Order: sequence, then C-alpha cells, then structure tokens
Amino acid sequence: MLSSPFIIAFSLLLSLPILFFLAPRILPPRHLSPPIPDSDEIDDAALFRRAISLSHHPNQPSRTFHLSTKKNPSFKIAFLFLTNTDIQFASLWDRFFHNQPTNLYNIYVHADPTVNITRPDSGVFHNRFIPSKKTYRASPTLISATRRLLATAILDDPANAYFAVLSQHCIPLHSFRYVYRSLFVSKTFDKSEPEPESEPGIRTKYRSFIEIISKTPRMWKRYVARGRYAMMPEVPFEKFRVGSQFFTLTRKHALLIIADRKLWKKFKLPCYREDECYPEEHYFPTLLSMADPDGCTKYTLTRVNWTGTVNGHPYTYRSSEVSPELIGRLRESENSESYLFARKFSPDCLKPLMRIAKSMS
Repeated sequence: MLSSPFIIAFSLLLSLPILFFLAPRILPPRHLSPPIPDSDEIDDAALFRRAISLSHHPNQPSRTFHLSTKKNPSFKIAFLFLTNTDIQFASLWDRFFHNQPTNLYNIYVHADPTVNITRPDSGVFHNRFIPSKKTYRASPTLISATRRLLATAILDDPANAYFAVLSQHCIPLHSFRYVYRSLFVSKTFDKSEPEPESEPGIRTKYRSFIEIISKTPRMWKRYVARGRYAMMPEVPFEKFRVGSQFFTLTRKHALLIIADRKLWKKFKLPCYREDECYPEEHYFPTLLSMADPDGCTKYTLTRVNWTGTVNGHPYTYRSSEVSPELIGRLRESENSESYLFARKFSPDCLKPLMRIAKSMS
C-alpha cells in the first residue's frame, strides 16, 4: 500500500504542469509599468477642461491670407517637444528659429521631471518647459504627455493653429520659412489631395499630417497587448490603427484629442506584452481614424528609418553619416513635396549638422 507522503508528493508533481497551463488564465497579467496615478489623471482632466472651455479660436484654420503681405499672418505653429533627456539639438533649433517673427510660432517642452535635464538659460527653449509628469516607455504615460502638451498650447495661445509633436532626437530638414509656407500657404504640398487651382499664394484646406495604418504585420498582437478583449466594445479590431507618435495636427484635431474620454479609458490600461506595447503609436491614429478620417492625410511629415530596428527603436544616424546628401534623401517623400523633420540622430551629429545647416532651406 502506498504511503500518504508518496501520494501527496505524486499529486503535487502532477499538478505542476496543470498550474503552468492554467496560471496565465487565472492570475492577473503582470503589467510592464505602474498605472497612471489618479492624481495625474485629475490634474490632466482639469487642464483639458480649461483648454476646451477657453478655446474660442476656430476649430481649424479657415481664413485665407498671403504670407508675403505686410500684415503679419494670424496663425502660428506650436512646436511640442517630448523629451526625457537634454534637448540634444537645441543649438540647431535655435538656428532654425533665428530671426523668425515670434508671432509665427510657439515652443513647448514636456520634460520628465524625475530626470536631471538641463534647462537652457537662453535661446528659444528658455522658459518653454511646461508642468510635466513622469513618463515610462511602453506605457500610456506617453499619450498623457502629448495630450498635456496639446492642451497647454491650446490654452496658451489661440493663434496656435498647427501642432507639431517632436522628440529630442528630431531635426528640421528645411528652413522655418519653408515649413511655414508648406503648412499654411502651399496648395500643392500635400500630394495625396492637392487643392484645385485658385488664387496664387492662398490655401483654403487644412488637414492633419498623421500616419494611419490599417494593415501591418503583428497588428493583432498589438491590439491584444492589454488583453484579448480589453479594447472592446469601444475599439473593435477592425477599427484599430497604428502609426508614428510624431505628427502635425490641426487645432480641430488637437481639441478632439484632449476632449476624448471614450477611447482614452481603453488605451490608458497598462500593457503586459513588452514586445507589442506602443500605446502612443496606437491611440492617436485610432482616435482620428474613427473620428475624422477625411481630415487626415494618413502620413506623417517626420521621416524615420525603420531599417535595422532595435527593441522598437528606429535606426539612429551617427555623425559620420551626416552630409547634404543624407539631408536630401531624408527630404524625399511620395506623399508630400518633402518631409519637414527627421529622426533619430545621435548627439554627436550636432556639429556636422550645424556645419551644413545653411543647406536646410
């Protein structure tokens, strides 16, 4: 007759594979990062309400104007920098904005407050840092940071009409004048939907330049990164989209994003799949694709090289690669007359970029 200790040991040994099989279905998944603190959510909600209630500017640029007239144009570009390090190309951006009328642009920086970041005491980034919160990679905190930038820019200046989201690794590929004319004046800049012939120098239609992709490898795995049914019913799989986290939005779409509550309650859920969790690349294209697909170009103006991707990061250019020829190649676009920005560049690219900056026009 078998002894009781032997039966107990045999039963435990037999139960191990059963527990291994059932544990993922019984136990809650391990999240990659902590959930967004309630205090951050409350602060953001108050900021968003103020921005929406005090925004009396039209939802999108609707008036026409000539850039060449003596009267200053009414619209500004808000440049929104999202960073967790020093602004590595500050001097390059200083040159980009040098001698440009300050009534044509504004700058806002969201810097991770838990990182020791050098805040320039001069130049265009001086006093342009906004109240910020901690951010984590592979978490919805990056969505929150972008929404915080959008709301701050909306609240700060009703003349902000376009909102360009950039990182500390981004560089401009053209002069400020070229960027401004492309967004506000050129009728042919957007090749995907050129405007009909009208009075020279006037543009009447404005869309957001945001990448929106409906079919890509591993789409399903990205969708279920929070759980198989976590996004339902608000975001069915056929409505789920992916794209770049760096985009240029109209004021209409910036307001739409900070007003959203329905999709945010799904996308703010923490992920448990590290290899597929890029909430900031999912939330914005999905929301705008569902809300106003015709108001989006479905492509971005920030050139990124995804050849040789490492752990979800794009290719990083080194100083030895920087040349006028590289800038020329990065400008080439099938969707627009040119890309306006590019990433990702290592800090040692600053000196060679400054040397060829005159060619960025």
